[in-house]
Amino acid sequence: MDPAEIAAACGLTDFATDLEGIGGILKSRYEDFRVEEVGSTPALDKKGRFTVVRTTLTNWETNRFVGKLARKLGISKNRIWFSGTKDKRAITTQLLVIDAPLAKVASIEMPDVDIEVLGRSHQKLNFGDHSGNRFTITVRGCSDSEGRPLEAKEAIARVNAIFDSMQIRLGEGKFPNWIGPQRFGATRPVTPVVGRHIIHDDWEGAVNTYLGMEGIHQQPEVAAFREQWRETKNPEGCLEIIPNHLGFEKEMLLHLKKKPDDWLGSFRTLPNNLQLMMVHSLQSEAFNRIIAKRLENGYTLSEPICGDIVGIVKDSGKIDIAKLVEVEETILSRISRNCKNGRLTVTGALPGAESQHTDSIPGRIEAEVIRNMDLEGKSWEVKGIPRLTSKGSRRSLTVSFSEFSVEEASEIEPDRLGERFIQGPRENEEWHPEGCNLRLRFTLPSGTYATVLMREFMKAPLTQY
Repeated sequence: MDPAEIAAACGLTDFATDLEGIGGILKSRYEDFRVEEVGSTPALDKKGRFTVVRTTLTNWETNRFVGKLARKLGISKNRIWFSGTKDKRAITTQLLVIDAPLAKVASIEMPDVDIEVLGRSHQKLNFGDHSGNRFTITVRGCSDSEGRPLEAKEAIARVNAIFDSMQIRLGEGKFPNWIGPQRFGATRPVTPVVGRHIIHDDWEGAVNTYLGMEGIHQQPEVAAFREQWRETKNPEGCLEIIPNHLGFEKEMLLHLKKKPDDWLGSFRTLPNNLQLMMVHSLQSEAFNRIIAKRLENGYTLSEPICGDIVGIVKDSGKIDIAKLVEVEETILSRISRNCKNGRLTVTGALPGAESQHTDSIPGRIEAEVIRNMDLEGKSWEVKGIPRLTSKGSRRSLTVSFSEFSVEEASEIEPDRLGERFIQGPRENEEWHPEGCNLRLRFTLPSGTYATVLMREFMKAPLTQY
């Protein structure tokens, strides 16, 4: 599997503009990718049952951090609530609500973790409760499509040209609402494949895929473990060589060691939100393919056409799923005006059990994507774990970003950059160690991805994000 195949597996096969990007590489060091959650704090009450904290994590994936924290507190990971998962190779700040005594939480010490206790509350956090995320991202080694280094003046000009072009094509401050590679796995797009097994209640296939699916640029010990699982399906033997950081995989193997062939039980050892993400990622792949198909066929993402389903944009930037409207000729002009002023937005399908497609150009595009993915006629009912059954939903085809800025960033001594940068570009990559460094700042609504906005500016293979 090469970078182009990974992009295709995620449905990320097109761009909003045909302008030249800046190449470059992200996350050369943790400090180059900063994320700060934007949202209101749960109402504090000294008599509240739960402890509210603000965490700042360096190089921690949210689910793995929550699992480690739960073990230190001696509670189930399902007693810790947060509103969104963040990038691993980054410095991230977000709220958590924990069902544990305040003093016990305050005593926790973990490497590369800062926990600020805010107080007690009666309120939990639900996934997606935050209003957005504020990003500060440095892209290093900017280059042209041939891998030649770019100077800062040229790179900034390219960013601004792409920004202006997206404004013209999509509307002020908008870009395609692609679902980012972290939903799928940038070097191992495993989640949609597992999701496909789930909606077929094929738990052996789901476990085998999660444990054994290959990726690219994986550490030798990880590749060796996954190969051994594919060849032997022997939990004991694989437990002897599994790298320590593959905690979820280890729990799955330990379960199979105790209860051979209990594939459903093994899958259930994964965190509940990660289980759900598998189904969501299959829906996400379909959604990305719908965006790509519209762009391929020359249809806009922000300007409605007859047969489109539009939704009301709430103050949070999310759409009101309960108030969707199909666009007809008689209301097209009015709907178009409201889309331009940001009150309404054109949506695409996140397919599920109750999905329906209009008999129109947009509906036929969606139906074609579903058919090409061999999902036509699938019920999406998950009998083994009913809570994973999805009715389906709609998602805006475009999304707004704000507070955008771009500037040249300072150079960093090579020994302060990560091994990935020091090794230099791999085959077919588009960055150069002598290229300039740019710092981009912007704020996105929750549920959207900084990497896909950066992808529009960089036009680089997914391995560079």
